[in-house]
Amino acid sequence: MPNQESTMEPSSKTAMVPQDLPVTTAATTTTAATNRKKLTLIPLIFLIYFEVAGGPFGEEPAVQAAGPLFALLGFLIFPFIWSVPEALITAELSTAFPGNGGYVIWADRAFGPFWGSLMGTWKYLSGVINIAAFPVLCIDYIDKIIPAFESGWPRYLAISISTLILSFVNYTGLTIVGYAAVLLAIASLSPFILMCLIAIPKIHPHRWLSLGQKGVGKDWNLFFNTLFWNLNFWDNVSTLAGEVDNPQKTFPVALFVAVIFTCLAYLFPLFAVIGSVNVDQTRWDSGFHAEAAEMIAGKWLKYWIEVGAVLSGIGLFEAQLSSYGYQLLGMANLGFLPKFFALRSSRFNTPWVGILLSTAIILAVSFMNFTDIIASANFLYSLGMLLEFSAFLWLRRKLPALKRPYRIPMRLPGLVIMCLIPSGFLVIIMAIATRTVYLISGLMTMAGIGWYFLMKIFKSKKFCVFSTIEVDEG
Repeated sequence: MPNQESTMEPSSKTAMVPQDLPVTTAATTTTAATNRKKLTLIPLIFLIYFEVAGGPFGEEPAVQAAGPLFALLGFLIFPFIWSVPEALITAELSTAFPGNGGYVIWADRAFGPFWGSLMGTWKYLSGVINIAAFPVLCIDYIDKIIPAFESGWPRYLAISISTLILSFVNYTGLTIVGYAAVLLAIASLSPFILMCLIAIPKIHPHRWLSLGQKGVGKDWNLFFNTLFWNLNFWDNVSTLAGEVDNPQKTFPVALFVAVIFTCLAYLFPLFAVIGSVNVDQTRWDSGFHAEAAEMIAGKWLKYWIEVGAVLSGIGLFEAQLSSYGYQLLGMANLGFLPKFFALRSSRFNTPWVGILLSTAIILAVSFMNFTDIIASANFLYSLGMLLEFSAFLWLRRKLPALKRPYRIPMRLPGLVIMCLIPSGFLVIIMAIATRTVYLISGLMTMAGIGWYFLMKIFKSKKFCVFSTIEVDEG
C-alpha cells in the first residue's frame, strides 16, 4: 500500500498550498506546542481500529439477511470497494495536510470555507449521535447481570454516569486513550481467538457455501447497511493528524495495518461460527456470537464475549470522542469556530471544550428513542463522504504539484473510478431512506448552513474572537 514520495518540487508558487497545518497566532499554539505527547504507531493503529470496528460485534445480521455465503463474500469483497478507497484517501490527504481538522481542511482547500464548514457540521453531528449508542450498548449487556438497569431511573442514571466516566478518561489525554485502546482490543478479541481455535475440529466447510435457509427471504437493505455500519469511519482519525508523531510516515503504515487487522477480526469469527454451528438463520441477529460461543465451548466463553462487547463499546466511545473533540479544536484553529473551542487543558493538553460539548450532546441523545436520528446521522455521513471524495479528486486536479508524502499510485481517471464505486453505494443508501430521515437530515443541514453564516456575522461584528490564520506557502 505505501508509496512514499520523498520529494516533489512545485512547478510554480501559484501551484502551492499550505503543506502543513495552517499556522495560527502564537497565542493559539503556545500551549499546544509545549509538553505535548504525540501518538506513536501502535496506539494509532488501535485507535483507527476502534474508530471503525472494535471487534466482530454487530456483523451477525449479515448472515440473517443474506445467508452464510453472501455474508462471507460481503466481508471479503466490501473492504476493497469501500474500506480500502476510504483508507487510501485518508492516508494521502492526512499526510498532505497533517493537522487537526482532517476532512474539514480538505473540503476547505478544495472548495472554500462554506463547504469546509458544512463538512464539519455533517461529520460532527453524525459522529456524536453515533457515539451515544455505545454507553447504551454497555448498559444493555450489564443489565443481564444487574436487572435493575433494564428500565426507569436506575437505567438513566447508569447511562449518565458511564458516559461521564468515559468522557473523563478521554479528557486525561490522547496518549492514555491510545494505549487503553491497545489493552481493550486485546481483552475484547481474546475470547474470539479462543472460540475460533476451539471451533476448528467442529467446522464443516460446506456450510460456508450455503446460500441461506429455504423459506427465508433476502433482506438486502439490512445486508448492505450491516456491511456499511461495520466498515466505515476510516477518515475519523484524520482529525487527530496534528497529534501524531511524524504523521507523513506513521499514517500510511497505521492505516494499512488497521485495514488488514480489522478485516481479519471480522472474517475469522464468521468463518468459525458458520462452519461449526448449525442453527436457524433467523437467530443470527446482533449478539449471536455470544450464543454461538456457548454452543462451541460453554457458558464461560459466552460471558467472556459479553464482557468483551462492553470493553469494545468503551473503546469505540473513547476513540470516536477523541476524533470529534479534536475536530472542533481544528475547526477553531482554522477560524470556522470561535477561538474558545481551541482551548486545551493546562494539565492534559486535551481539547476540553470540544469534549465537554460532545459529552453534553451525547447525554441528550442517549435518552431519546433515536432510531430515525441514527438513520439521519448515517445520511449526513454519506453526504460528507460524497463531499470528501469530490474534494480528493478536485485537489488532485487543482493542485497536482502539492507535496504528498504518501500518494495513491494511480492517475486521475483511475482515481475517479475508485471513488465512483463507493459513491454509487452511498447514493443507494441515501435513496432508500425514509421521509423522516430526509426531514431530519434536511433540518440538520439547514442548521449547519445557518451556523456558517452566523459565524460570518460574528466575525464581521467582532462578537467573538476567532483565530487569525497565517498560511505557510512552503
